[in-house]
Amino acid sequence: MTHYSSIGSDGNPDEVDPEYEHHGGFPEYGPANPGPGFGRFVATMRRLQDLAVSADPGDIVWDEAAERAAELVELLVPFAAEEGKAPAGRSPGLPGMGSLLLPPWTVTRYAPDGVEMTGSFSRFHVGGNSAVHGGVLPLLFDHMFGMISHAAARPISRTAFLHVDYRKITPIDTPLVVRGRVARTEGRKAFVSAELVDGEGMLLAEANGLMVRLLPGQP
Repeated sequence: MTHYSSIGSDGNPDEVDPEYEHHGGFPEYGPANPGPGFGRFVATMRRLQDLAVSADPGDIVWDEAAERAAELVELLVPFAAEEGKAPAGRSPGLPGMGSLLLPPWTVTRYAPDGVEMTGSFSRFHVGGNSAVHGGVLPLLFDHMFGMISHAAARPISRTAFLHVDYRKITPIDTPLVVRGRVARTEGRKAFVSAELVDGEGMLLAEANGLMVRLLPGQP
């Protein structure tokens, strides 16, 4: 879970926890506005990820692709930045907040009583037989739990546990919806839940988790 001050709600976490901004020394990450070039770059990289796991062009083309990838690395190396400075993960206007780590989903509802995101998975996320890899769904749910915690104005927290029940195969290239909320709170603890459904409302997976507020000094 990461703290993004750009995402707020009607609640005030400082009223719940006066040390909100200092737990674990978490910096206050503001929103990034990198411009359309970054958005095009991320979208192209996502397409490249799909092709990296699905293309089979032969050694000659792979050699050329490796050379071009190396050129891109050399282009970007001089601009390496510290955590919280680069636009990846700090661009709420982009799918997955502009982070290649996160599935490219878009927030469609963000409120204290719940969060909703829509999106789909692609070839990059396949575990086998055109089904989404089982390890991808906990990542989606964990990202969702962090969003839920912020939307509910909960103090800075980390995931204590995350349990996923796989109800049906999750397909790729299919519009999906994930919804979640805080189920109940007990002091530093927030018990959260979420479900992943398809366009017809069919339940594909559901998750329950525990988000625990950090104490001063906890990383």
